[in-house]
Amino acid sequence: MSNQKLFHVAVVGATGAVGEQILNLLDSRNFPIQELKLLSSARSAGTKITFKGRELTVEEATPDSFKGIDIALFSAGGDVSKALAPHAVRHGAVCIDNTNAYRMDENTPLVVPEVNIGKVAEHKGIIANPNCSTIQMVAALKPLQERYGISRIIVSTYQAVSGAGSRAIDEMLRQTKAALNGEVVNPDILPVGSLPVKHQIAFNAIPQIDKFQENGYTLEEMKMVRETKKILGDDSIQVTATCVRIPVVYGHSESLYVELKNDYELDDVKQLLKDAPGVTLVDDPANQQYPLATEAAGKPDVFVGRLRRDLGHERGLNMWIVSDNLLKGAAWNAVQIAEHIAKG
Repeated sequence: MSNQKLFHVAVVGATGAVGEQILNLLDSRNFPIQELKLLSSARSAGTKITFKGRELTVEEATPDSFKGIDIALFSAGGDVSKALAPHAVRHGAVCIDNTNAYRMDENTPLVVPEVNIGKVAEHKGIIANPNCSTIQMVAALKPLQERYGISRIIVSTYQAVSGAGSRAIDEMLRQTKAALNGEVVNPDILPVGSLPVKHQIAFNAIPQIDKFQENGYTLEEMKMVRETKKILGDDSIQVTATCVRIPVVYGHSESLYVELKNDYELDDVKQLLKDAPGVTLVDDPANQQYPLATEAAGKPDVFVGRLRRDLGHERGLNMWIVSDNLLKGAAWNAVQIAEHIAKG
């Protein structure tokens, strides 16, 4: 290990929820770091963060912040990535971007390590991390695609408020207390902070994540449609999504219907998923064992269960998928990519 190459690493958005998880993973997995630079907006600059026993000061991210940086992990919003990632690349860094800024760019690989890690080699300085809800779905679908082929996907998501940031978590907890105390609930953030209408999330389900597009779908739903086709490498797959925010702190859940191109045996599907990298099968209905957000929280895997043959289509398959949206859905996926790069 003494000959292992050490890297100069920057984390952009170091004070955010995903940035915090990235730092935890870089620490716990002993990522080979020579120097760590923590970057954020001007508002958060000056914050002190302890990493491996050393107190580091968060700096404001600027175009010149990336001099000498080998790997830059971005999780500070799409506008920041668009503004600064090209400068990081200019300075010689490989950028792993957690935002929507470059996902559908034809020159940028969109990578889930268990699905298409080979795409990393095609990068031109930027590698995109997919949307959290897409990541967990394609991790479960990849072994099925390889064995049977996929013609159609219908997915409904039940997404945790942490996907909207730490302020959304605070809002949910505040609203919950107010509702239980019989007080007036004042929505302030969800479903979309920049839009005028706000809805209560406590004891509710909001069928809107991100802004509505001209076709009636939200941007979150269209991310799932477009990203799934790009990651699985098949534009012919029909994908439709309905994304819903629910009052859960960590862990996105998904109800998935997938139409396979070839016949399947349910036991074979279960074995495929049991053997799939990064996937844990929890499927024992007789003992009420199935994936739960409370049990997936804090764990890096994608959990799959409730597997059953569809009643209306002989090649239809239904399943339930759960994963920690801040870990596999963001930070862990990004760190896996960084580890792949570090190994050369």
